Amino acid sequence: MHVLHVLHRNILSQVQDDLRHLKETISNAGGSTEIIDLKALESAITRTEISVREKAEQFIQASNNQVVTLPSLEAPGIKRTDAFRNKNSAFSMKSVLLNKQKKTGSRLLQPLVVAREGNKPGPNAPAPGQQAKNLRNLQVISNPAHPVARDLLHDKYGVAFPNLVNRRDDQEKAPGKVVTGTSVDHLSTLPKANRVDATRTPPPISEDDAKKGILSLIERGLIPPAAELTLEPSPVRHHQAPVSDSKLTNPILSHLLPFNPIPFILHPILSHTFPSRMGSCRECAFSLHAVCFKGLDTGISQEAPPGQSNRSLRSCEYIVTQTLPSTEVPAPVPTPASELKSVHKFVIQNGKTRVTSQDYLNFKQHYCLSWGSILTLIVKLEELFSNFSVPIAFIDGDRLADLALVFELEQEPSLEHFMTCILNGDDVEKIIRTPGRRYLGPNGTEMAAIKIQSTWRRHKDRTAYLIYRKQKWAAGVIAISWIMNCKLSMIRKQLKQTRLNQLDRFRIRTKRLKQEWPRIQQSRRVIIHLPSMGYPQHIRDDLSNISLLQNLQMARLCDIADPKVEVIYICPVEVNEEVYQYYAKLLAMKARPLSSTKKPGEEDDNIENRYKIIVPDAVNSFPTHNMSLSSILMYSPRTIKRIRNLIKGRDAYIVSGVVNKDDVYVADLLDIPILSAEPEVSQLYSTKSGSKRIFRSGQVSIPPGQFDIYSLPQLHESLSQLVTENLHVERWIFKMDSEFNGRGTAYCDVTPHLKCYSWALKECQRYGEKWAKKWAHEPTLIKVSAEIPDILSRHAHPVNSELYPTWEGFLHDFLKRGGVVEACPPSESVTALTVDVLIEPTGDSKILSMGDQIHATSPLMCWGYSVPQASVEPAVLSAAIEKTTLACKLRGIMGYFSIDFVTFIDPHTMEQQVWAVDLKLQYSDSMAMTNLMLYVTGGAIDPTRASFEVPVKRKREESGRRRRRRVTDDKEPPPNPNRYAITSTRLLHSNLSVIHYSVFFQMCRAHGIGYDIKEKAGTIFTLVDSSKRDHLGMLVMSDDLQGSLSTFARNLSVIHQEISAPNMQGESNFQSAIDDIDNILGTTSENVE
Repeated sequence: MHVLHVLHRNILSQVQDDLRHLKETISNAGGSTEIIDLKALESAITRTEISVREKAEQFIQASNNQVVTLPSLEAPGIKRTDAFRNKNSAFSMKSVLLNKQKKTGSRLLQPLVVAREGNKPGPNAPAPGQQAKNLRNLQVISNPAHPVARDLLHDKYGVAFPNLVNRRDDQEKAPGKVVTGTSVDHLSTLPKANRVDATRTPPPISEDDAKKGILSLIERGLIPPAAELTLEPSPVRHHQAPVSDSKLTNPILSHLLPFNPIPFILHPILSHTFPSRMGSCRECAFSLHAVCFKGLDTGISQEAPPGQSNRSLRSCEYIVTQTLPSTEVPAPVPTPASELKSVHKFVIQNGKTRVTSQDYLNFKQHYCLSWGSILTLIVKLEELFSNFSVPIAFIDGDRLADLALVFELEQEPSLEHFMTCILNGDDVEKIIRTPGRRYLGPNGTEMAAIKIQSTWRRHKDRTAYLIYRKQKWAAGVIAISWIMNCKLSMIRKQLKQTRLNQLDRFRIRTKRLKQEWPRIQQSRRVIIHLPSMGYPQHIRDDLSNISLLQNLQMARLCDIADPKVEVIYICPVEVNEEVYQYYAKLLAMKARPLSSTKKPGEEDDNIENRYKIIVPDAVNSFPTHNMSLSSILMYSPRTIKRIRNLIKGRDAYIVSGVVNKDDVYVADLLDIPILSAEPEVSQLYSTKSGSKRIFRSGQVSIPPGQFDIYSLPQLHESLSQLVTENLHVERWIFKMDSEFNGRGTAYCDVTPHLKCYSWALKECQRYGEKWAKKWAHEPTLIKVSAEIPDILSRHAHPVNSELYPTWEGFLHDFLKRGGVVEACPPSESVTALTVDVLIEPTGDSKILSMGDQIHATSPLMCWGYSVPQASVEPAVLSAAIEKTTLACKLRGIMGYFSIDFVTFIDPHTMEQQVWAVDLKLQYSDSMAMTNLMLYVTGGAIDPTRASFEVPVKRKREESGRRRRRRVTDDKEPPPNPNRYAITSTRLLHSNLSVIHYSVFFQMCRAHGIGYDIKEKAGTIFTLVDSSKRDHLGMLVMSDDLQGSLSTFARNLSVIHQEISAPNMQGESNFQSAIDDIDNILGTTSENVE
């Protein structure tokens, strides 16, 4: 715009000079006597007119092709140097005059044109009336809404504006009748069927519809609103907008100016003001050049040539003053800056910004309002590039300005932020990232020294810190360990003291129990049965079904046979309603005395109130810990509270299983005694080695053997000595101290694999009676000791192959826990029997049960019992029991315990031998099943005769009514009161879990498996588990042993056939039990014959 104004003024100056030159020629001619050449004057005017017309056309063409830019942010006036002002005084005067005209603002045009000298009007100035008319026309033209403005522009300047007609006014003024109706055709829309069903095929789009545009098609529904439209080709063309066109550049300015000027146009006022002919003047070129430089905002000064006269400048000033109106024309509406925002770029070379470059000056001018924050970032960039010796970097000024707005506050920009403002960022970043680049810049040597010193100090301090942290960590560990050790020691002391206090209270309660036992036996009392297996943790960890094993003795409920006893049974498994109902019916089958006068209903009601089955509330809280029942009860406070309420104010005591410290803890919580010895005493003498001590002190016959073996040399030495002393014993048995039911048992047949065995027998025969002397054994002992290790490693076998698959594993645990080595009876027919004894607190003892063992899977693992025993003379057995009981009393043992014996015929003396092999200080399974047998029959066991008798009625005594006399006088044999029972709590069949107990009992009833209350014979089951249902207990009674064994085997066979299929036999021990029963039946038949 400044160039256009300058060009505008230069054209006026040229026209003014031409007119002045013409005027001087005429005035000079008028003062002389020469004749004026009119043709020359006309040719001069014609040349001036043609020149003005050509310049006007160039001005209009340049103005139409110009690009409108925003006005400069700087002040319109630019300060010049004093030198320039002194050399161009006329130019400066014209600028001051124009500035004064802009500042006045009250008048748009000057009414008079000031002459070059003085304040008088010039000779060629228009008249005052004409000036007023021009001023009024200019005001009219400045208002486009004026009704005369259009005609005035058309008449004077030939400008035709578009005909804007107010249609509303035309309609109001339109005469005649108004015709209503549509003037266009209806447009097609989406059919209703397609609007209802979007899956239908849309109608085709015609060419006429397509001409209406995409928006019309979308509004009419022909194109779905959610459709993605792509126009090919795209209606938007991206290209660079031209700032200037070299073809339209003014040819006059192209050779005068040192740069390519912006195209310009001539204002319409100029073409209207100077219609006359004028001549061109070369003198106006410098004036145009100077004015153009004055109008630019670049701040570059240009001096005029020395040949330029002040007259030309004054002439230009005169013409501009005469022709320009005093009122400024309104500037066009500027284009938004965001649309024309140009990219400002500048260069930072060798850490310094090129501040004199035109790009940098344009950038500084464009962002003058926010230059402070931008300059801060430029300084940081210079410092960065200087430190890293970056040769050159091209900066994007616009991005830098945006970055300055973000980091205008205290936050410091990072290198990544600066990289977004650098056009050659990849190269710059590569240079900066180069190792050691920082030390090539200024002060690089100092920075390298600082880096080396800081790295060394860091390494030194880091090493010292690591040592300090390690020492601190070690000190913390030591301190924490010491604190934890102190706390654990204190807790252990407290627990130990608590255990001692509990043990002291246990002894006090046991002493009180001994004193009050006769009274308690005669009064009403509560017996709490706690069938806990308090074995050591390593044994319980190997038991996969410890809860089921602890529940094999549910027959303890039969203690309510004494009318003065109430039973609380602590059950280790969940019990459902079906099991509750079964035991309610079973306990209602109690045999009544023959002289009883109570009604059955009254006695049944009394029985239901005298037993409770309680499941601890923490029974499912420790599924993976294999805790004993007493431990679970200890962590069941609600169950403890319930038991307290049940025994409150009544005499009560606990009958436990395998006693441990947790039983004492529970007893202390309930404040009641335990009918048992102290836990340490009970655990000591329940081991295999402890039982050997009891038997030896009681002088009971035991098999040859050694106990308390804890090392392999001791094992080899002991076994060699035993083999040498007992050459007639073929098999030797190894038993762990703490195991039970054959779990920790192994055997080895030594003499069949002993190479020196025949020689040893000859040595024994050679020495004869002297073979009992130790010195006679030495040669044989040396040879046997040499072969024992190899025999054990090759021919020793664990009994429980699932728990100990190899001898090495068994030997490891055997030596770790201790054990015994004893001889196996040297006979093919060996019978094992179990006797259950009770030592009362007062010291009295009585035999409660005695029965022969039945073995299923192994001869060393008990499966069931035959009650009463029929393999040993009662007197011999009673004597051995009496000796063992006396030894137990001497060691403070009381309560329930069982003794295992084996009997066989000695092949040398042909006499029956009875060996005591095991002692278990606990309530046994055989004792529980014997109680059930006594409960349902009302019978009793006579240990002196080894018989089990039940009360029976004669048939004539069955009714008090009168009976018709029998015709015959034959006397019927009296009923047999003797009964033989086969019991087992370890029946296992996996197919039992697929049927419910109700179906199982219906099946048994269909096959005649049941119990006859009158005959006091038959089959009774004990339910062990209500969830899996794969374990059972069974009791079979008959009046002879063979009948009981046969019935038991038949029941097992029937049950197996009913619950098994050919393709689903399941896991069971039924068949092995049947085989063992068949062997017993064969032995019994031989004995009878």
